[in-house]
Amino acid sequence: MTVDERVLAVVRQWVEKADNDLRTAAHTLTLVENCPTDTVCFHAQQCVEKYLKALLAARQTPFPRVHSISALQALLRAAGRPFISDSEQERLTDYATVARYPGDYDPIPRSE
Repeated sequence: MTVDERVLAVVRQWVEKADNDLRTAAHTLTLVENCPTDTVCFHAQQCVEKYLKALLAARQTPFPRVHSISALQALLRAAGRPFISDSEQERLTDYATVARYPGDYDPIPRSE
């Protein structure tokens, strides 16, 4: 297997995992009553994180094991970086950390 084939295989694995998170978030949103919005938001964050990691893998850019969207974005050149505002990056990262576990956070409205 060539280096390019190995890189492509890793990228495919990240994309597959990201697609699964997206599918899970979208399906969970179909639960109109009692929709666990924290779960939707967690999977949305995971989806973005894994797509960014797929992009980094495609560019053969090493990345740490982090959930921080801003840390991953910082590893990408500005010209090829997907636009995610600073507030969106922070909110997404919070979904992977703060909202993932019981604690003091406001309920996440469905509109979020």
